[in-house]
Amino acid sequence: MALDLKPLPGGRRQSFRVAMRMARRDIRRHKGRSLLIILLIMLPVAGMTGALTLFQSTQETAAERVQYQLGNTQARFRPMGMPNGHMVQDPIDETRISSGNWDSDPDFRPEDPRDALPPGYAVLTESTLELTAESGAADVPLVGRVVDALSPAFEGKYTLLRGRAPDAENDVLVSPGLLERFGLALGDQLKTSTGTFAVVGTVRDAGYSDSNSIVYLRMGQGTPAVPNPTNPTQPEARDLNKSTLYYLVGPEPVTWSQVRDANAVGITVLSRSVALNPPPVEDRLPDGMSQQPASTPLVGYLTGAFLGALALLEVGLLAGAAFAVGAKGQVRELALLAASGAENPTIRSVVLAAGLWLGGIAVTAGAALGLAAAAAVVVVVRLSGSVRLPGFHPDVLLTVVAMVMGFAACLLAALAPARQVARQAVLGALKSGRAPLSAGKRPFNLGLVLLVVAAAAQAAGTWLAVTSEDPDVFTARTPVIAWFLLGGAVLGVMSLILLTGKVVAFLARHAARLPLAPRMAARDSSRNRSRTVPAIAAVLAAATLASGSMVLASSQQANEEQNHYWVGLKNQAVLPLLIAQPLLADGTVPEPEAADPAAVASALDGALGTVEWTSVLRTPAIRNCEMRPELVDAAPAQTAASSCLQYSLAVPEGNECPKTAGQRVLDPDDWRCRGAMRPYAGQGSADSVVVGTAADVERLLGKAPTAEARNALAAGGMVVTNPVFVRDGRVTLVAQDVRKPLPGVANADAVQGYQETRRTEVAAAVLEPDVNVPYYGVVSPEAAAAAGMRLEDAALLVQLSAYPDAVQADKVSSALVAIYKNRYGSMHVEGGAERDSSLILWCIVGLGALITLSAAGITTGLSMSDSRKDHVTLAGVGAAPRLRKALAGSQALMTAGIGTALGSIAGIIPAVLLVTATGLARTAVVPWPQLAALLLAVPLTGAALAWVFTKARLPMSRRSLGT
Repeated sequence: MALDLKPLPGGRRQSFRVAMRMARRDIRRHKGRSLLIILLIMLPVAGMTGALTLFQSTQETAAERVQYQLGNTQARFRPMGMPNGHMVQDPIDETRISSGNWDSDPDFRPEDPRDALPPGYAVLTESTLELTAESGAADVPLVGRVVDALSPAFEGKYTLLRGRAPDAENDVLVSPGLLERFGLALGDQLKTSTGTFAVVGTVRDAGYSDSNSIVYLRMGQGTPAVPNPTNPTQPEARDLNKSTLYYLVGPEPVTWSQVRDANAVGITVLSRSVALNPPPVEDRLPDGMSQQPASTPLVGYLTGAFLGALALLEVGLLAGAAFAVGAKGQVRELALLAASGAENPTIRSVVLAAGLWLGGIAVTAGAALGLAAAAAVVVVVRLSGSVRLPGFHPDVLLTVVAMVMGFAACLLAALAPARQVARQAVLGALKSGRAPLSAGKRPFNLGLVLLVVAAAAQAAGTWLAVTSEDPDVFTARTPVIAWFLLGGAVLGVMSLILLTGKVVAFLARHAARLPLAPRMAARDSSRNRSRTVPAIAAVLAAATLASGSMVLASSQQANEEQNHYWVGLKNQAVLPLLIAQPLLADGTVPEPEAADPAAVASALDGALGTVEWTSVLRTPAIRNCEMRPELVDAAPAQTAASSCLQYSLAVPEGNECPKTAGQRVLDPDDWRCRGAMRPYAGQGSADSVVVGTAADVERLLGKAPTAEARNALAAGGMVVTNPVFVRDGRVTLVAQDVRKPLPGVANADAVQGYQETRRTEVAAAVLEPDVNVPYYGVVSPEAAAAAGMRLEDAALLVQLSAYPDAVQADKVSSALVAIYKNRYGSMHVEGGAERDSSLILWCIVGLGALITLSAAGITTGLSMSDSRKDHVTLAGVGAAPRLRKALAGSQALMTAGIGTALGSIAGIIPAVLLVTATGLARTAVVPWPQLAALLLAVPLTGAALAWVFTKARLPMSRRSLGT
């Protein structure tokens, strides 16, 4: 009878069940190692799930927008500035407008929203006022909102947090942020520009953060009384209507056709019915527009996926080392299984089954943990009154993707040990259970090939950059250069990971002269490469990212320092003395209000103790300039009551900064492209030309004027900050009409972007400042008169002895509010070009150290567990107890040292090439102190920690004693 060798039906299913059962039993026997693998996979999955859920939770849904914006009302009508009647709003976000025609229609007149309200609804209004409140000696701005906030129709939009509803004439509700901002409590008095009120409660607006300073008024409150915007007979209500929202209360929904009709007259509508049931896409499109593909935050998703993949790569490598130790412990059992007739796939499936069990538990727990953490964050944020997270929005698809990535990482981590144990020699395994498998040459050969390809890619990218002499060509090639360099960097890391096994073997062969503990650690690492190589690869990847990031951050910092835009000398500030006023009703510009320089200086002295001196700057002021297009040509650039002239310096022929056809600077180091007001002179500003004396020269430029500079001013000339503007000892002052810009000017240096009215040539001396201050120079009064400048005391130059801190800045702002009356923001002080990025660099080192120490600790622990029998044997032959601690320290030092050394090479070289070849910075900067810490301090710290936390003596079991 012939022997039937065909597999039995269902045999593979049965072998899979055996594999799953054996894997489950092994997991129960080795709970510590199994928990380690679960944690390694679970934490990245939890992080990705939580981050993706929080990102989705920042996107407001239609239902949330309706609840937070409308409450229980049907719709909200608001005025919206539109150039014509062809605009169409978004159904959900009414502030987003699209159109196929953006041309301004002079005959288009937007309607008042109250005239477009459909009949049959009760109307509630919400108006916004600009108010001020007393805070010490200053008037602080706050928002006034005229609305019946506690109306049942606004339930879900407004919520009473504390206190009670207003019942007296002067009772008001406020936001929680207003109480905190002004240090008030319920029952206290609030003095505002419209009256004094008693604060009786706090209200939360679901659409605004609690930190905003808002006071909720009722119509008729205050002095003057807040008008009723729905009453057309009140003339005061006209201005209020411009910021009034109209809410409709009733049973009937507002339809999309009614929304479109409102859009045609310059009104947008948020409708409950339309937002919850949007019209078809074709009905939302304006005339002449075709449907565009929906935009998705693809870059954000890809970035998240990339970071998640990196995290899973790190932990997957460490989990692979743990799987390798587990598979090695199962060699004898698996060999017995093979000897009984099991095929290689069955042997391999036992280890993979452990990956299935542990991966399934890890990704399930990770997803649950991430979702729970995200939900907790959303709840805390909403309870704190922030609007950053409108609601909890878990995304099933993204969560499944994160779980699949984690599960795949776990299976890939188990795959290499599974394949290796399946190839073990059965006879050798049966004899000792510890026969190591010789490493093949395929990884080494593949690593060499990838290393050559990586070097070629880096060389190609560098060659493309070096041969791109034209900046326009270089800009066009930059994406290709970046892809070559980044691709070469990735291939370089892969090649070093594949070559790590040979590096470990090389070190083991040359470790004969090392002390006993390092020699044994090197040989143990070489003999158990399945455990050592993944851990070193994890450290290598982390060190690559850390070192490359540090080079990029340092280079970017140096580039920012070189290209810093100086608004003055260090610790200088410029405060305006002419305070612009709002437009009048007829569209004309009123006269600016002049601030007293002595009052400003006194306020600064009272707020700061670091004011060294102050000086008034006289500049050609722009006053009462008629900017309405229909009147520009009718009025001259300068009259007895107005001036529209701005002054700059012309660039002599031959001194223009050489540029390409794309207006890119050919050589930034060319003398014609460097210095103050270069390489792009632009049209300067109203304060770029200062009229003064030699004392003003020293204050503005930070240098004592030379004899030549003093002579030029005495002769009625000018001191210039850049020699590029000077030809034969003279410069040309150019007056431009700021009402008449010249679009598409071919030579912006000569014309300065505005229509010229006159040129005046004066004598000049050059005095270059140490930094590129934003001034053309200092003009003598005689030269200013010759050029037709109308001078004003326009600004106050302030020199401080030190940069103000946050507390001092708040004091200055409070002191200046009393003078500028909310017409000027905070004082900007020039802090200098120095940028201290050491904190960022040390944070990168810390992150790299965390990963390195974790990898070294896990590897050391696995090594100590795997070598337990060897250590018992060593103790039995008389080895000192401290040898075990020394072995642990040496193992950690070797893992961290090799990984950081190879990773630093793989990170620094591509980063330097990327910076220099793509123009991210002028020069590449390598932060040697931080790199030294990464290369030396981190591995030594890992070795010290391993030595400290490793037990010197092992508890002896009966089996270990041979009894």
